[in-house]
Amino acid sequence: MGDKQKAPGDANGPGAQVITGSEPGSFAHGVLAERHPALIRRVREALPYGPRQHLALDALMSEITRGVVEPLGPHAPDRELWLCRGREHYGRPWFDAPFLWAESYFYRRLLAAVDYFTDGPWRGVDPFAPFKDLELRDDAVDDELRALDDLAAVPADERARALLYASLWGNRADLGFSAASDGPLGDAVPGLVADDSALLWELLPVGAPATVSLIADNTGRELIPDLVLLDHLLGHGHAERAVLYVKPYPYYVSDATTADAVACLRRLMRAPGEAGAIGTRLWAAMGSGSLEVRTHAFFCAPLPYEDMPGDLRQDLRAGTVTILKGDLNYRRLVGDRLWDATSPFADRTASFPGAVAALRTLKSDVVVGLGPRMWSTLEESGRDWRTGGTHALIQVRA
Repeated sequence: MGDKQKAPGDANGPGAQVITGSEPGSFAHGVLAERHPALIRRVREALPYGPRQHLALDALMSEITRGVVEPLGPHAPDRELWLCRGREHYGRPWFDAPFLWAESYFYRRLLAAVDYFTDGPWRGVDPFAPFKDLELRDDAVDDELRALDDLAAVPADERARALLYASLWGNRADLGFSAASDGPLGDAVPGLVADDSALLWELLPVGAPATVSLIADNTGRELIPDLVLLDHLLGHGHAERAVLYVKPYPYYVSDATTADAVACLRRLMRAPGEAGAIGTRLWAAMGSGSLEVRTHAFFCAPLPYEDMPGDLRQDLRAGTVTILKGDLNYRRLVGDRLWDATSPFADRTASFPGAVAALRTLKSDVVVGLGPRMWSTLEESGRDWRTGGTHALIQVRA
């Protein structure tokens, strides 16, 4: 969709176009038309569901590909909530709804199809658990955790930068964990289109009584570097307290829940060397309260962060800085619209309570806060830089 993006100055205002999947060939259309049907097929085969779940999954497949948006069933506990959230979208093609809403509602309907919220044997069974478990057992995780042994000998400030980049890149964690470079770690990170990390460290000086909130994205090879980063912040005086926010129930395929956070902690603790020591420290930090896991229903809502409820807003405002991980959190933070890519990050995040930092690998069309020269270079490159996962950013608003 790169040839259809707004040039600087065309989409700065609040009326920037809301992204939908209505345009064939667009990234959003591809997700709705190809990725979601493929996911239904994967979920259907991942667990030994019975005829009831198979029929419901088949019906959902037919609806999203050939039908119109239908409401949740009459017995769904949150039926009225979803009716209020998107009444204008029911009875219309999925591709016409805002992309953020359509994606969120698809995952809610997928959970309904497999009886996640229904009394019975499948209640509370994560349909994505087989995929998450497979990733945690991958040999690549062992390689990444072994790299922490080398990083332990690196000076603390250099190690902090490396761990921040590891958290940024997620399953490209080897980039951040690598202690071998021609200069200090982080001097030149390929694919980084914006880097406000210096401002983040200014917000978290050693010895300050800071509280860091981290709103997680994916589990597995992304959440493990997040946990390692929190261990460093707590252990080296950048923060006295950390709060890890996870989803209250399975959401997008890899999104982290409390159960996933525990699984990642256990994976760390089972590892030898520095990784095992980190896992042990984090487990103890949870016991002492210096690390707390929290959740909120809003994290599974199809809404931007400017619409967050008062209790969550109050919690985040009480911290020193909130770190938002991943692409979905970024879309919810700045608004899922075709903004001018050079629109200031501070403007788009002005409603967020307190200082905020976005750590995001680019996997969708939305982006703001780029310098004009960077934007021009990226557009002229001919690469799929917005959605290919090859580029990333660290943006901070103090």
